Amino acid sequence: MPVQLRSVCLYLSAVFSLLLFGLPLHAAPDSQHGIAMHGDLKYPPDFSHFDYVNPDAPKGGHFKESSIGTFDSLNPFIVKGTAAAGTGLLYDSLMARALDEPFSQYGLLAQQLRVAVDRSWIEFDLHPDARFSDGHSVSADDVVFTFDILREKGSPFFKSYYAGIQSVTALSPQTVRFEFGDSTNRELSLIIGEVPILPQHFWAERDFETPSLEPPLGSGPYLIKKIDPGRTIVYTRNPNYWGRDLPVNRGRHNFDQRQYDYYRDSTVALEAFKAGEYDFRSEHASKAWATGYTGAPFADGRIIKEEIAHENPRGMQGFIMNTRRSMFSQPEVRKALALAFDFEWTNSNLFYGAYTRSHSYFSNSEMAADELPTPAELEILEAVRDQVPPEVFTQVYRAPTTDGSGRNRAQLREALGLLKQAGWQLESGKLVDGNGSPFTFEILLVQKEFERVVSPFIRNLERLGISASIRIVDVSQYINRLRQFDFDMVVYGFGQSSSPGNEQRDYWHSSSADMPGSRNLIGIKNPAVDYLVEQLIAAPDREQLVLRARALDRVLQWNHYVIPHYHISAYRIAYWNRFAHPEVSPAYDLGLDTWWTKP
Repeated sequence: MPVQLRSVCLYLSAVFSLLLFGLPLHAAPDSQHGIAMHGDLKYPPDFSHFDYVNPDAPKGGHFKESSIGTFDSLNPFIVKGTAAAGTGLLYDSLMARALDEPFSQYGLLAQQLRVAVDRSWIEFDLHPDARFSDGHSVSADDVVFTFDILREKGSPFFKSYYAGIQSVTALSPQTVRFEFGDSTNRELSLIIGEVPILPQHFWAERDFETPSLEPPLGSGPYLIKKIDPGRTIVYTRNPNYWGRDLPVNRGRHNFDQRQYDYYRDSTVALEAFKAGEYDFRSEHASKAWATGYTGAPFADGRIIKEEIAHENPRGMQGFIMNTRRSMFSQPEVRKALALAFDFEWTNSNLFYGAYTRSHSYFSNSEMAADELPTPAELEILEAVRDQVPPEVFTQVYRAPTTDGSGRNRAQLREALGLLKQAGWQLESGKLVDGNGSPFTFEILLVQKEFERVVSPFIRNLERLGISASIRIVDVSQYINRLRQFDFDMVVYGFGQSSSPGNEQRDYWHSSSADMPGSRNLIGIKNPAVDYLVEQLIAAPDREQLVLRARALDRVLQWNHYVIPHYHISAYRIAYWNRFAHPEVSPAYDLGLDTWWTKP
């Protein structure tokens, strides 16, 4: 018998033997206690707690925070209504994220998991002790129900974010299996582990799509104690919380009560904080940080002011132009408007030099495209060469800069030249199109404090013959208008994680551009962007993830979709000296749930 034929016969014989005795051709994956996006897990199966917690932190105390605006709902999963702050405290997810790893998870509702080598499916075995706060066991049917109702009746974001899930099946009362249509999406196995699991029996006789102030049922560490609609919500720690002794929870959820008080204005909120009306404040306004945190409580140590560095990518904040509006449809126009924003003057005169200019959609990370593309990255970009601006291949993008004097005439002359290329002309000091229609638009704001940033920008636009106005609306109206893409320009931020993935579809993909409630506020419909988003999601390892993120970054940058703002790489916080936090802070989060009240 020829050697090749003999080999084939031996192979077929082996396969037949395996089938005859019911043995698998490939060994089933082993059960594991956690899962990492790329690389190995930091914590072993027998770990007792995360490194960034105090495992012996005392329990007790009442912790008050603030929120701006109002609320009329306790359901954060739907489009309608404005959900109250802190509702995540009510729910557990299948897995808990480690805040000192780029993207790793460990068992919470799920005691263990099994995942295919190619990540085409994943199975979770639920913890036998997992309970909702009414005592009902958390079952595989609840997991199936959660993903079904979120995709069918939840915010459009969920349908897009979980589009790769082909099926969710309860294999037994305690085991659930997810099948994925696309095995190249490594992140999908992890993002489903972060979803709050909802009780099927609770929602069976309730309308999921209607906003309500009825306290919902969850399996998390807190319950709702008190609601003053639109003003205050108080959560109390559940003394019967099933998961309090799990390794992922040790040293966490230390406050007996957590409270959110609502204020209409952040200036009023700051004064209320200094008067002792609430306990903790995270400051985002540099002027307030430089000038507002003064007085006796700071001088005598009753309030602690602190900056805590982190390693989080800062993403992109900026003036977001709605390209569904005709005046913003041309990249030359968008580039011209960016030249009218004088960051250097703004940073020096309004922000006390506190900020760094953002140039990248992945600022403060290795994924930022801040050098010329490498050969490996060029290989990725080659597929879209004919669909992207040529600068993608030859230049490093930098947002426009000035000398900070406030006299940015050179930038405005360049801007006017770009506007003329796009068909706009100055007539009697007004910029008009070929039909004589003036260039006018509205900047929609929800924070009055941003007026001081927007006003100098508007004055520069006036020098170009452009008439821009400010409209400030309340939180509910602002949310609704963004959901319906009913705006010309807004100040908005696209946050990024250390492991970007499915959320990029919601940010930039054509499929989300016309989906009300999506975060594609810009209205991007660009086949090159679509291709690179899918490439990023399908990245097989960390190296490719970084390269593909940089490629996507370049294409977004050179299409001039936003007017970049600025960022800072530290948390600016202040708190009354009744609280303490661990000496080691997590690299990728503030870790507020690891804090405790001093005895």
